[in-house]
Amino acid sequence: MKYLLVLTILVLSAAASAQEKTNDEISRQIRSLGVDHITLDFDQASNTTKIMAVSENFSDSDANAAGIQAMNFAMAFFYSGTSLKQQPDTIHFAFWVLTKKPRFADNHHLTADIDGRILDLGMARYAAKPNQNLEYLNFEIKRTDLMVISSGRKIVFRLGNYSFASTSDQLKLIGAVIQVAV
Repeated sequence: MKYLLVLTILVLSAAASAQEKTNDEISRQIRSLGVDHITLDFDQASNTTKIMAVSENFSDSDANAAGIQAMNFAMAFFYSGTSLKQQPDTIHFAFWVLTKKPRFADNHHLTADIDGRILDLGMARYAAKPNQNLEYLNFEIKRTDLMVISSGRKIVFRLGNYSFASTSDQLKLIGAVIQVAV
């Protein structure tokens, strides 16, 4: 019984250490994924690394239908030090909305239609900067939910009363962030 316990601990320790990736390894991985707009930044003062990705805009037709000028999203996660020791459970996911008139202040619930299957992603933490014509809709989305989203062929985000069809580049970006995170 002791041997089984020791073997289990060794296997789990090996698995955990195999998942650790240094910032240099992550930088190489980002370059190898061939996806634009993913950055890795290490802040020495706080000893924190940030991985961030910013998408292209959703289509003009979706933006026009919502009465906004443009919308994209950004994703980020943080970790201490210069190596990712464990996968993040959640990833910060924020929609950045350029609009002369706020559209999401009253209704900022998010779902994703993934090939006909609806995934409820909850309510945003809402912020607006009216003097800059910006709205921010901030979510903490489970990494596993983002994996499901990135594996879909047709994804439509429903934010408030409006729909935004994802582009293939946006899905590729989500998938790349997930690959970096694991």
